[in-house]
Amino acid sequence: MTEDAPRGGVLRLYWVIQVCREVWSAGRGVRGLVPWIDIDDPRPLSETLMQHRAAHRLTSLLRQESTGGVILLCATLLALVLANSGASPWYFAIRDHHLGFTVGSLDLDLSIGHWAADGLLAVFFFIVGLELKKEFVVGELRNPGTSVVPMAAAAGGVALPAIIFSAINAGGPAIGGWAVPTATDIAFAVAVLAVVGRNLPTALRTFLLTLAVVDDLIAITIIAIFYTSDLNLGFLALAALPLAAYAFVAYRGEKVLHLRPEAAWLILLPLGVLTWAFFLGSGIHATIAGVLLGFCVPVRRGSRTPDDARAGLSEVLEHRIRPLSAGLCVPVFAFFSAGVAVGGWSGFVESVSSPAALGILLGLVVGKCLGITGATWLVTRLRGPRLDPTIAWPDVVGVSLVAGIGFTVSLLIAELSFAGDPSLDGAAKVAILTGSTLAALAGGSFLALRSKRRARWEMHSEDGTAR
Repeated sequence: MTEDAPRGGVLRLYWVIQVCREVWSAGRGVRGLVPWIDIDDPRPLSETLMQHRAAHRLTSLLRQESTGGVILLCATLLALVLANSGASPWYFAIRDHHLGFTVGSLDLDLSIGHWAADGLLAVFFFIVGLELKKEFVVGELRNPGTSVVPMAAAAGGVALPAIIFSAINAGGPAIGGWAVPTATDIAFAVAVLAVVGRNLPTALRTFLLTLAVVDDLIAITIIAIFYTSDLNLGFLALAALPLAAYAFVAYRGEKVLHLRPEAAWLILLPLGVLTWAFFLGSGIHATIAGVLLGFCVPVRRGSRTPDDARAGLSEVLEHRIRPLSAGLCVPVFAFFSAGVAVGGWSGFVESVSSPAALGILLGLVVGKCLGITGATWLVTRLRGPRLDPTIAWPDVVGVSLVAGIGFTVSLLIAELSFAGDPSLDGAAKVAILTGSTLAALAGGSFLALRSKRRARWEMHSEDGTAR
């Protein structure tokens, strides 16, 4: 720097920006170095920085499980209030209003509620796909020795609720909803554990996450196999083309997708939308497209990963998209799905006393707990599989109670199971909301007591092994 160069912090910043302007003119662009600074923006730099910090704080907040759970809960409560008040005609009119168009035999003229369930929820399932692949490639599921216990727990947590529901509704009109109580809402369950289990072992959160991810995989398989109607192989073959192109771009263009966030929106998003639309036309539930798109994203760092990148493209895309999923897509789905006209206390009692509702309630609250705990106990009796030594059996019971929070995926399966019967659909959703609430309260209270006991015990002992 020359002798007459500007002095002071602000003026030094001026020189930095002048250098960035030179980089811009050389063709790289300051946005490639500092994506949130726009040199041509007429606003003062301080205002740009403040707005960036505010946006950064908001997205960081939305990435927290507890925040997503609170927003989801608020959306659900708002839907219930509107559906059971004088605003109910307005609410149901908006939910059932159709938007869209038809292209040949591809029907995209859907109700707003349908767009939320099949469209917005595909973003949530894209995140699920990213998490599943990450677990299989670099996570707990890549090692059979450590994954067999939570996998067995997830299987037990799916099987027993389905058996309970089927036993109660055998021969009845609601038997098609056997899969409703099998799902675990990973966002809600992890949020409850995060709030009440601060002193519980870290391995318990890993156990719950792995269990919930495997549960999601089973739920996805159930939706793909049992809730596919009028399979159109032509559309399914067409869906393979943009899906393959998506995978090609994700792998071959990884460096660009790392450095230029807008590239994902301009290239990957259109390919993803095409894949989703063809899946919708094929008869397979369109959210499965989100899972497959997530599977197409590379997890490990490779030769095309930028040297300064801290993670693979999968984690980068999850980091970018999770706030959208948690802050908009899933709450909007919950808003249009959870709105059920209960009909007062008498209507509530009538709904939860129906065979369909009883099967869901007992499946979520009792079946999940016994299924997960029992399967975990059985598999650990074998030679080899073991729980993490920091996890005690009461911790497993608490997690199994929390896993009874079905919510998002359960609501989706209820809509698929009882689409032609509004009374069964309403009773099922009341039972899902009631059962999920009971599971959250029971599991949260139990884990909170465990957390307090562990904190007191650790204060009087140097040994960190759980009792």
